[in-house]
Amino acid sequence: MAEDLKTLDDLKSAVTPVADDAPAREPVRDDLGRAYATGKRKDAVARVWIKPGSGKVLIRDHKGQYIDYTEYFARPVLQMILRQPFQVAGVTDQFDVMATVKGGGLSGQAGAVKHGISKALQLYDPALRGSLKAAGFLTRDSRVVERKKYGKAKARRSFQFSKR
Repeated sequence: MAEDLKTLDDLKSAVTPVADDAPAREPVRDDLGRAYATGKRKDAVARVWIKPGSGKVLIRDHKGQYIDYTEYFARPVLQMILRQPFQVAGVTDQFDVMATVKGGGLSGQAGAVKHGISKALQLYDPALRGSLKAAGFLTRDSRVVERKKYGKAKARRSFQFSKR
């Protein structure tokens, strides 16, 4: 076989071409027309449902009541993080979001909801996958807090040295 391949054209003909008619991704929706995904960041886990609507984003608080994301995430930076997937995909104010979040702090929870929204968007409309993947929103940010070690004040910080 190696003797037959003397030029690049021979190599191209020897390699089996990738099928252009590969099965396209199908939208994944439930009976109510919603797409569901789980997003994670640090210790926070968010369950996110999206459906076509006017752009409302509701977060379930610790009391079990759904409140607007501007109340739950009061800092503008966290609100911006939640809006990023819609802006990148170009579907601002076209989907309603309902999310429940557990664990972690506000920053981790905002990242978890962003991850969940991104995954749910690409499940609802597979055509949006390219832009979301290029922006890196479909990849879980795996950075977590390092565990504390014995004999140390924190993960790496030593206790203060005293000569006497």
